[in-house]
Amino acid sequence: MFEARELEHASNRRLFSMGLLTCLLNPKIAILYLSLLPQFIDPAAGSVLLQSLALGSVQIVVATTINGLIAITAGSLAAFLAARPLWLRMQRYFMGTVLGGMAIHLATDRSRAVAA
Repeated sequence: MFEARELEHASNRRLFSMGLLTCLLNPKIAILYLSLLPQFIDPAAGSVLLQSLALGSVQIVVATTINGLIAITAGSLAAFLAARPLWLRMQRYFMGTVLGGMAIHLATDRSRAVAA
């Protein structure tokens, strides 16, 4: 059974290193930079390198801000739920019901069945 429990303590440096390594090894951001950002670069408007760096910097600032807000919110929510076991139980039953309902819907949906 899943229970809330304390995790082993890790230093801020270790957590930062793990996050940085995860981000650097993520190929999605390289694909974004190579496929999406060039559409917004105008060679006639100046240095392509500076435009690329500006667009990349904006993306990094936005992503860092959003991810930071998500982490802070998740931490606050986790602390709220940990202090109230009833809420945690209700959330588990609610999500179990939603997932069970989706499974039943998928199993009984005839419009997606492959014609034999």
